Amino acid sequence: MKRRIIPLLAIVFVAILLVGCGRESSSSKPQVIVSLYPLQDFAQKIGGNLIDVVNIVPPGTEPHDFEPSPKDMIKLNKADLFLYNGAGLETWVNHALPNIDQQQTLVVNTSKKITLAKAKNSEVKNRVYDPHFWLNPYMAQQQAKVIYESLIKIDPNHKKQYTDNYQKLNNQFLTLQKSYKVLLSSPVREFVTSHTAFQYLADEYNLTQVAISGLSPEDEPSPKEVKQLVDTLRKHQAKVVFFETLVNNKLAETVKNEIHAEASVLNPLEGLSKNEIANDEDYFSVMMTNLANLKKALGVANG
Repeated sequence: MKRRIIPLLAIVFVAILLVGCGRESSSSKPQVIVSLYPLQDFAQKIGGNLIDVVNIVPPGTEPHDFEPSPKDMIKLNKADLFLYNGAGLETWVNHALPNIDQQQTLVVNTSKKITLAKAKNSEVKNRVYDPHFWLNPYMAQQQAKVIYESLIKIDPNHKKQYTDNYQKLNNQFLTLQKSYKVLLSSPVREFVTSHTAFQYLADEYNLTQVAISGLSPEDEPSPKEVKQLVDTLRKHQAKVVFFETLVNNKLAETVKNEIHAEASVLNPLEGLSKNEIANDEDYFSVMMTNLANLKKALGVANG
C-alpha cells in the first residue's frame, strides 16, 4: 500500500496543474500516446507523417513494471489519442484512467474486441488472461484495425491516407501469416520458454508452450520447483531454451545449464532494446527472427 501513496499524490497534483495547462502543442498533428511497442509500430505505419506517436514506456523498460510520472500524466492529458493493450498487461492504466480527461483524449483499449484466453499454468491472482496476443499474427492484425478506426475518429479529414496506409500494413500481416503457416508442419510440437508469453502463438499453430516461469518474468520458482522443472524438461527432451530480450532471467540460465540445452531468443515484443532501435527493427522483422529461431528449434526445414 505504501508504494502507491506517492504516485497517487503525484497524479492528484498533476490534475491540479492541468487545470491551467490546457492542451497546447508545438505540433498541429494529432498527438498519439501508446503503452506498448507494437501499438507504436502499427500506429506509426498507419498514421505516417500525419501523426506524432510516442511510446510512454521508455526503451528497455518492462511494461509490467512501468509507472507514469507526473510529466507523463500531463502528456496523456494533452494527447488526442491514448492507445493501450489492455488484457491486464498495464497495471498502471487502471490508476491513470480516472485522471485523464476523456472528453479531450480518446482512450482506446485495443483488446476490447479481441477474444482473450485464460492464462495457462498461472497461479497469479487477478491476471486470468494472457495479455500477449500481439504475438499471434492474426490477433495483431485485429489490433491494428482498432488503431486504424481510432485514428479516423480523431482525424476524419485524413481517412483516405489512413486507409491507404492501413491496407499496406494489412498486406504485411498477410505475408507474415503465410510465413508462419510453416509451423503447422513442424515435426516437433513443443518449445520451451522462459516467459509464458507465447500461448496465443502456440495455440494458432497447434504447438505446446512449456514454460519455466510464470506470466511475469519476475516469477521464479523455489529450488524444489526448479528441480521439478528440470525433470519436466528432460522428460520433454528439450534441446533449446528460449529467452526473451528485456529481462535477464537467471532461472532460465540455470535450467539451460542443467539440461545442456541450447540458448535461443523468442522476443515477446513488449518493447525494443536500444540496439534493436538502432538497427531499425520493427514488429515484422522481429517476428520473422522469432520464426527463424522457432523453425530451427522445432526442426522445420527452410523454404
